[in-house]
Amino acid sequence: MQKAIEKERRVEHILLSLKKLDYLTRSQIQALHNLGSVRNAQRVMQELKEYVSCFRDGENVYYLNAAGRERVNATKVRKKTTQARHYIMRNSLYIAYGCPATWKNEVKIGFKEDKKTQVICDAIFLKDQRYHIVEVDHTQKMTKNRFKIEKYKRLIELGFFDKPSLFVWITTTEYRRKQLMKLMEGLDYRIFTVSDFH
Repeated sequence: MQKAIEKERRVEHILLSLKKLDYLTRSQIQALHNLGSVRNAQRVMQELKEYVSCFRDGENVYYLNAAGRERVNATKVRKKTTQARHYIMRNSLYIAYGCPATWKNEVKIGFKEDKKTQVICDAIFLKDQRYHIVEVDHTQKMTKNRFKIEKYKRLIELGFFDKPSLFVWITTTEYRRKQLMKLMEGLDYRIFTVSDFH
């Protein structure tokens, strides 16, 4: 009986992780839920096939299907898409930073009365009395990144943040990391590449 209860609890936790994070790779689920070996993680996810769909992108990428969404009251419908890599990159940072309780995805920040200062960050969380503003540079043009960074600089100039901010980026290549470093001059930042996590 206890084993069945534990199994159900694990199912719920994995489904809730997918509700919060949208798309997760097998290795990310393995890390988040301490599933041990690759083989065990694959077995666990096979048992969840009633609630999740998956596709291959280097490794299996999972997301909630209709039954999974119903079970955990998720409203966002996710499908197989190349945009899933964006979520997976963001989730790598979520896991690397220890799954912060204050983590929020897709947050609009800026002054409500001034649309020119508003920007949507990929995620934000509070750690060590600092805002950590997360940005994912997957396929967007560097001009879009420059525009976003200029908005952040403007918000800092205007005193929008009541605590110091650290900008955390994840990008695809070393070349793009160097470009972002130039754009981020004058700000407190950390820039990772996907290869830092895989």
